Amino acid sequence: KMAADTSVDILQKVLESEILQTTKVVEEHLDAEMQKLDQMDEDELERLKQRRLEALKKAQQQKQEWLSKGHGEYREIPSERDFFQEVKESKNVVCHFYRDTTFRCQIMDRHLTALAKKHIETKFVKLNAEKSPFLCERLRIKVLPTLALVKDGKTQDYVVGFTDLGNTDDFTTETLEWRLGCADVINYSGNLMDPPFQSQKKFGTSFTKLDKKTIRGKKYDSDSDDD
Repeated sequence: KMAADTSVDILQKVLESEILQTTKVVEEHLDAEMQKLDQMDEDELERLKQRRLEALKKAQQQKQEWLSKGHGEYREIPSERDFFQEVKESKNVVCHFYRDTTFRCQIMDRHLTALAKKHIETKFVKLNAEKSPFLCERLRIKVLPTLALVKDGKTQDYVVGFTDLGNTDDFTTETLEWRLGCADVINYSGNLMDPPFQSQKKFGTSFTKLDKKTIRGKKYDSDSDDD
């Protein structure tokens, strides 16, 4: 019996030794893997850092290119002939067709000046409608102010008067920004499904989706007021 007990003890010790040995091997393996992971992390961080630097450098170059093409400020185009050159050299262009005597064009100017500084990826320009009869006819511009939204040299959309902006002279810059975002002519970071129409100060009511549809159904006669 004693011999049998001894055998059991020996077996147990061998087994424990095997377990310890296995555990040691596993631990060593894990240590090696952890070290490798740490090393990989350092390399990966270095690669990420390099990629980030390259992206920043590229973004800076892009910014300089935009600035050289007249982005970042709201400018007047001298003639309709210049319009074609301006839209040809920039991917996204917002062109305001205006008239000096139209009060609402001055309101539009204020908002576009602010957006030109904020959205450097887009070119913001204005063109006197009375000096550009050919373009106004070709683009069917009948109401002032009208914004022609141009992508890749093609006019994709229009903002006619203030109808899409809550049909009020008191619309916010954010509302115009949202509308330009809907046309994908600027990089819009807000939620396009949630238009930032402000409350109408006159009546103290905010626009609902139903009101918006009703407004869109109206003719643009209100835009001739204050001319």
